Amino acid sequence: MQQRFLKVPRNALGRDFAVGDVHGCFTRLQQGLDQLGFDPTHDRLFSVGDLVDRGPECESVLAWLEQPWFYAVQGNHEDYAVRHIRTKQVDVDNWRSYGGGWFLDLPPERQQVFADAFDQLPIAIEVETSSGPVGLLHADCPVLFWPRLESALQDRYKRTSAACQWSRDRLRQMDRTGIRGVRAVVAGHTPVAEPLALGNVYHIDTEGWRGGYFTFLDLETLTAWPRAVVTELAETED
Repeated sequence: MQQRFLKVPRNALGRDFAVGDVHGCFTRLQQGLDQLGFDPTHDRLFSVGDLVDRGPECESVLAWLEQPWFYAVQGNHEDYAVRHIRTKQVDVDNWRSYGGGWFLDLPPERQQVFADAFDQLPIAIEVETSSGPVGLLHADCPVLFWPRLESALQDRYKRTSAACQWSRDRLRQMDRTGIRGVRAVVAGHTPVAEPLALGNVYHIDTEGWRGGYFTFLDLETLTAWPRAVVTELAETED
């Protein structure tokens, strides 16, 4: 059964990084990790989802998900696969136009393997750091008080998970309202030219899967590599 809200203890041995959407470009991701000096014996990598579709190496995702140092939330592209197997109520032409052809062209038994793996991914992850917890999800946080998200994913799962995986409202509105009860929230989904913080919400999909580059955000320091985060200050109460 899927653990919708996963809490991960602090890494006492190494560093924790978040990375933006991968979209089947695992060789490029590994190259970025090598340049970063990532040490899989001590460091951990957290994906904000959309591991597959668009890129040429989507089937490599299973090997990555087996690594003990690799964590991922379920993005909207993983959601496509899960819903396709569960309900068959997915607009397959739309999905194919966004890179889902690799999955749709697999035999049914292979589709099931990938969908089962994606179905186990949490919708949100909370990682403990020395300065407090950092939350990760794919698209947007539908609550303004982070601790409420765990119960919302139980009580109002469909609506809450849809917002976590699909919403672009914060970036569209350049909403700088902070999320309380958490040090920071990290998201991908909507491409940005460089890592951007709106309030305490960090957007890190810098299109490493296309013509951009992979952003790695250190969860302990909230500093990004290879380019610094552009900060839009949070709104404050009078």
